Amino acid sequence: MAKPVRAAIGDKWITCLFCGGDVFRDREVKLNSSGMEVMNLGWANESATGLICWNCGYVHLFTNDDLGLYKA
Repeated sequence: MAKPVRAAIGDKWITCLFCGGDVFRDREVKLNSSGMEVMNLGWANESATGLICWNCGYVHLFTNDDLGLYKA
């Protein structure tokens, strides 16, 4: 089972845009493009960090390398 995390970029803590929660579970999300999929190159698409709100399930996507994850 995923562990709860809090997240920040620099000194700005991230809260859910829907419910205002501040606890998430994280996972890697592929940002697939149809062109790359047609050529069987989906593996080469960019990835993002998905933060899924622990409370409501809203998914936030971040491609910023400065995103920090911390134990909740």
